[in-house]
Amino acid sequence: MSKPSPEVYEQGKGMDAHNKVMREIRSEKDATYDPHEPTRVWIDEDNTPDGVYQSLTIILNTGGCRWARAGGCTMCGYVAESVEGGSVSHEALMDQIDVCLDHEDSEAEERSGLIKIYTSGSFLDEREVPAETRRAIAETFADRDRIVVESLPDFVEQGKIEDFTGQGLETDIAVGLETGTDRVRRDCVNKYFEFEDFIAASEEADAAGAGIKAYLLMKPPFLSESEAIEDMIRSIEKCAEYAHTVSMNPCNVQRYTMVDELHFRGGYRPPWLWSVAHVLEETADADAIVVSDPVGHGSDRGPHNCGDCDDRVQRAIKDFDLRQDPSVFGQVTCECERTWEAVVERETTFNGPLTR
Repeated sequence: MSKPSPEVYEQGKGMDAHNKVMREIRSEKDATYDPHEPTRVWIDEDNTPDGVYQSLTIILNTGGCRWARAGGCTMCGYVAESVEGGSVSHEALMDQIDVCLDHEDSEAEERSGLIKIYTSGSFLDEREVPAETRRAIAETFADRDRIVVESLPDFVEQGKIEDFTGQGLETDIAVGLETGTDRVRRDCVNKYFEFEDFIAASEEADAAGAGIKAYLLMKPPFLSESEAIEDMIRSIEKCAEYAHTVSMNPCNVQRYTMVDELHFRGGYRPPWLWSVAHVLEETADADAIVVSDPVGHGSDRGPHNCGDCDDRVQRAIKDFDLRQDPSVFGQVTCECERTWEAVVERETTFNGPLTR
């Protein structure tokens, strides 16, 4: 990963102890990456306010999230895949876009109506993606129906967003809010902004004619299973006032993170898939589209149940994402649901999970 310099330590933001530990953990990674190749690209389907679209998801390889290079979020290992040196040129970033378009041509029968662009940081941070590149990407995808770009609230500004809405694109700003609870966001996730900053970003987006897609984190470290469930239900209800779509991301164990260190020592278990299903059922009537895409489901390092029912519950979650019908969860049963219920009732501490 790219090495931080003193000026990017974001003095006074986050928890100094968390940042120090995270910098030490991240320094163990020494792989290098090609600035002309995207981190990932794939074709999928996504639910939007205008219906279900085939989507082209692009994760650009940049110089890394500025906050992650300072230490950053306790669960996020994406910066370990960033290009060495802290920045990527406009030409290299546009080469990455070309690679993604070639992938779409080879994998899909038709062009995707929805484009989703992430950097594992902030697309609207001009130190990651220069303004020249942002405008060129907006022009490249001007003939599509909808685009999603990711950013921390700091960088969400009306003028930047209008590069996309000015092309006639329905535009959504994806914000990694993680939780509606400031204490949990600060102490468990180590993000430095507060809910009021998320509100301010939503107002900037609205002024530019764009919408907000809020990303929440199911079960950050230092929460028990029941606390994580309660926090997610509250958070979805709270941010649905400002976001038309809420994506609940169950935490998975990524390398070179504090969560990885806790998991290795038996102090962290990813959430149960039953917990994900329960939250989706409980918030099905929220004033927003609520979706979830458990990454690494069924594995020890991803959200999982007993192993026998994981794929079936995952399919029910994906079905719910597209149809928003909570009755799909009534069609999946397993004996391990009783174990999950016991965990929710009896687990009282984050560092002693009752199951693995």
